[in-house]
Order: sequence, then C-alpha cells, then structure tokens
Amino acid sequence: MLHNAVLERLGIEIAQGIRPPGSVITLAQLEGEIGVSRTVIREVVRILESMGMVESRRRVGITVLPVAAWSVLDPQLIRWRLKGDERLTQLHRLTEMRLALEPTAARLAAHKAPAEVGLELLELASRLRILGEAGQGHSRPYLETDIAFHALLLAASGNDMIASLHGIVTEVLAGRTELGLSPEHPVAIAFDNHEAVARAIVDRDEDLAEQHARAVVMEVWQELSNQ
Repeated sequence: MLHNAVLERLGIEIAQGIRPPGSVITLAQLEGEIGVSRTVIREVVRILESMGMVESRRRVGITVLPVAAWSVLDPQLIRWRLKGDERLTQLHRLTEMRLALEPTAARLAAHKAPAEVGLELLELASRLRILGEAGQGHSRPYLETDIAFHALLLAASGNDMIASLHGIVTEVLAGRTELGLSPEHPVAIAFDNHEAVARAIVDRDEDLAEQHARAVVMEVWQELSNQ
C-alpha cells in the first residue's frame, strides 16, 4: 500500500510537470521528502524507469526524461496525465487514437467473430441504453458496461495487438466520467450506434460495423470539441 502511494505521488508529479524533464533528484532527497525507506524508493524508481519516465545513474541521481521517452500508452501513465491541467488535450489525443483503432476492430470483428460475440455486444448496448435513458450516464454501472462493450469489441477483432490496447480505452472512458464530461442523459444516437455496431457484427457486415464504430467515437470527439 505504501509502495503504491509513493508510486502514485511521484508518477503524478512527473506526468504533470511538477518534476519537469531534465530535473535530477537523489534517493536521499526522495527519502527525506516522502519519509519512506530507500528500499521503497528504489522499487518505485525501477517501475518509473520501466515506463521510460526516469533514468537512474550512479553519481548522477535520478533524471526525469523527456515525454518522447515515456511509455505514453501505459494505462497507469494515461491516468496520471488525465489528472493534470492538460487533461482535455490528453482526452483529445486519446480519442484520436480511438478513431484509428475501434472502427478497424469493428470491421475485423464482423469478419472473424462468432455470432454469439455480436449478441453479447448487443446485450451490453441494450443495457447502456436502459441505464442512459434512466439518467445514469455518470454512474459506475454505466461506466462498467461501456468499458465491457469496448473491451469486448477490441477482443472480438481477433487481433491480439489490438485487444491488448483495451486499457487505453478503459482509461479514456473512466477519465471522461471522473472529469464530469460524460452526460447524465447520453443522446439517443449514441445508443443507436452501439447497437448498430453489434448488429453489424452479428450480420457480418464489415462496412456497417466500421461505419457505426466510427460514429460512436465521433460523437465523443464532438463532445470534447465543445468543452
């Protein structure tokens, strides 16, 4: 628990520029600032190094690396960046990624996935409609259902590389909700498009699956553009 708290603190401070690229800190400084053992600090630094956020060198210390070196698709790093002042910029960039990713996943799913996967997507889309029309667009059940729909869509592509990116979509959806950017009453077209994606996958209509998956993400894009 202590380890996680220290990781969260340092990760957020680096991700939000409180400790900017090029700044150097030592284990002794961190030990004094945070008040934890050097063993905990070393473990946390190793994790941050694995994410490309810092570099540790003997007789130099721990150097914060430029953003270009970071593993920017790491879900944990995405979450840290969404907590900062540049959260809307991050959401825009992540939504651009979704525009490139989800329509392709939907097309592949329509080509490869068995009909029962489409039926499961349709069931999730129906639940989204019920929750959304009840004004629960900000609720945990709505978010969990939305995450389940999009994670299943990526998995249904049959491409393990695409499926492995589900954490990105999860953090985007969770970030929108936590930032209060998800409407309590989503527009009906959002539900229509989710259901249309599922039906197209059941019907093996690749063009329609891709078209409606793009429409789902474009609706989010338009919401963000109005912020």
